[in-house]
Amino acid sequence: MNDSIEAVSRIRCKQSVDVIGHHAPSDQRIAISIESEKRGLNQFGNSRNCQIVPAMPLIESGINGNDAIATPRLGPIASTTIAARATSGGYGALVFAASAMGKDLAPRVAAKLGVGLAQDVTDLAVEGGVVTVVHPVYAGKALLKLRLTKTPALVSLRPNVFTPVQRPRAGAAETVAVEVPGGAGRVRVTQVKAAEAGALDVAEAPIVISGGRGLKEPANFKVLEALAAAFGGRAAVGASRAVVDAGWRPHADQVGQTGKTVSPTLYIAVGISGAIQHLAGMRTSKVIVAINRDKDAPIFKVADYGIVGDLFEIVPRLTEEIKKLS
Repeated sequence: MNDSIEAVSRIRCKQSVDVIGHHAPSDQRIAISIESEKRGLNQFGNSRNCQIVPAMPLIESGINGNDAIATPRLGPIASTTIAARATSGGYGALVFAASAMGKDLAPRVAAKLGVGLAQDVTDLAVEGGVVTVVHPVYAGKALLKLRLTKTPALVSLRPNVFTPVQRPRAGAAETVAVEVPGGAGRVRVTQVKAAEAGALDVAEAPIVISGGRGLKEPANFKVLEALAAAFGGRAAVGASRAVVDAGWRPHADQVGQTGKTVSPTLYIAVGISGAIQHLAGMRTSKVIVAINRDKDAPIFKVADYGIVGDLFEIVPRLTEEIKKLS
């Protein structure tokens, strides 16, 4: 959600963006502000505040010159409601998260509105009154800059790419009720299985520690789990495709082109050679640390820091040092 709010503020807000929902505690009533005069991003309208409208759990958000909308987990039903709201409200842009829900919902809304969609963007701005975005292509080897000339502009944001900005002054929030049509739809949820207590999703964790075939066997992932625990609940354990295909870790832990795309503050690749499909899923991490006994492993080409050596010696020592800092 923070990514969506920051992107919304980049598009138009001159004063502030408030997010208020009945599922959000008071400390999560996020307000973001951008001094758009300094950044040249105030070309979408006046200086009125942007409001995000809650309707069930807040997932995605959109914006126009007057208000923004948060969408519920309703799939096809939600897309109809959002498209109608966007049309009646005269939206300049709709911003979604590039999550599993966002990737399903955004194309539905785009089809109903008859406009294009830029998925999984890593940067966003307004140039000459037109929303422009940056989209990684060719497994992250190149960056494609797109201009969304139709209105509303629809974009989905890669998680953890945008950093929220603290608002310098108070803003006003307005809640707008949105009527959601009834009906069960064609998809019915039969079960919701919660993750293990304390387990973080690799796509959301600020620190990701991923292991590859260099760990030799699934039991050795306990070395990475100990390192993750040393970070005090802020780290998740990921895996390469080879490890997942071998059945060592669940697919939910897979980082890469056929798994999850992550952008954590810190990414530690342990025993991972650095195949192109894996790099596509973690290249945008803020800081990358690679640990591998092969000094010529491709992973070192994208790493900010590299350690050549035996992971079974290095990782336990790193764990002990992290514990000293916590």
